[in-house]
Amino acid sequence: MRRTSLSSRAPSRRRVLGGMAGLAALTVAGAAGTAGCAAPAAVGRGRTRVRFWHLFGGGDGVNMRTMLDAYRAAHPEIALEASTLQWGAPYYTKLGMAGAGGRAPEVAALHLARLPGFGPGRLLDAFDLDLLAEHGVTERDFPADLWQRGRVDGAQYAVPLDTHPMVLYYNTDICAKAGLLAPDGRLKPIRGTDEFVAALRAAGKVTGKPGLVVETLGAGTIGPWRLFSTFYSQTGGTLLNEDATRITIDEAKALNVLRFMRRLTDEGLAHRRVDYNGTVGVFGGGETAFLLNGEWEVSTFANLELPFSMTRVPALFGRPTAQADSHCLVLPHQRDRGGETNEAAHAFVAWVIRNTVEWAKGGHVPAYLPVLEEPAYLDLEPQSEYRSVIDDVALDPPAWFAGSASTMWIELGAVFSGVLTGSRTPREALEEATSRLRELLDTPNPLGDEA
Repeated sequence: MRRTSLSSRAPSRRRVLGGMAGLAALTVAGAAGTAGCAAPAAVGRGRTRVRFWHLFGGGDGVNMRTMLDAYRAAHPEIALEASTLQWGAPYYTKLGMAGAGGRAPEVAALHLARLPGFGPGRLLDAFDLDLLAEHGVTERDFPADLWQRGRVDGAQYAVPLDTHPMVLYYNTDICAKAGLLAPDGRLKPIRGTDEFVAALRAAGKVTGKPGLVVETLGAGTIGPWRLFSTFYSQTGGTLLNEDATRITIDEAKALNVLRFMRRLTDEGLAHRRVDYNGTVGVFGGGETAFLLNGEWEVSTFANLELPFSMTRVPALFGRPTAQADSHCLVLPHQRDRGGETNEAAHAFVAWVIRNTVEWAKGGHVPAYLPVLEEPAYLDLEPQSEYRSVIDDVALDPPAWFAGSASTMWIELGAVFSGVLTGSRTPREALEEATSRLRELLDTPNPLGDEA
């Protein structure tokens, strides 16, 4: 997962619809001149073309290129054409317009939580599960929740590639001095808010600074939303009902979480005003013991030769869940999908799913369960330390406006940012978040039936 700079002002309903319409218009114009958008065809010398669109940049992009090079070497009969598109809304709009026109690539990457708003059956084609099974990929090879999230109206539209959850990074030198490490060098178990606060205070005594850093502000900040989502999921609370048509927030549970978030900064346990890049700099510079963030910064800190490790977010509010999304592979809609090209697309998806040790180096937890038992994966440290979270990920509700790079993340991130920085009380934030959710529920999906 890669972060991108977005407007710090949360968009209104009119801005959401207008912005998506304008972006869609630009995408149509751009897609018309994009090479490789013609109907699938066999390539010279008997090679079959498979086009793959994805949004993986940075370290993710390097790891994906390594995987794709390995695939090409093992499959000389396939002409694999991979395209990296701009992360976020531009990627999703272009992919949606390609699917709407039926002239899309054979395979694409998608965030699983965005699937409900992406027109399964219209913008996406369903997988042939028999074809996947021929290449060693079946439902039983995945966590049940992740696999089921890819199913719509009885058809499978997404195959999970990974999950990328919020995790707890910790500086092993600081934690050792604070007496927070077990004899094996791992962080001692932390249960409940009191134990977490005690750990932060102990670490702060070593450094003379707050024990925790987490994103609290910035343009398009989403860290505060992800922090709230993690803790609120641990209470068992929900935002929306199962079909994402009604708000179901438990006020008492939500306020309990928001008051704890406010306590972290009010009592100097966490840095109050720091943007995303700032969190990486503070932890990477060895200034603080703990960082709550997505696991994708593991390569950044490894390259700094920082003494650190990673673990699951402690169960502070009951359940051991953590906010997460999941990269998945999908089949964008093609008017004439079928034949050798479609078979090759299924074989490519299965190969990528079964060969994700390289992908895991970037921090993501492979969704294909057999990989989690491979020695090559278990040897990855600290990436394999938090693998058990695969069974406890908290994905967004199945709404069109949810998921990575979504409107909900940006809007609620801005609201909960105020709790951490002190500009909103917990109750004010909850009321505003509820209002914004209600507005999103009333907003038609820009990629819905009328798109």
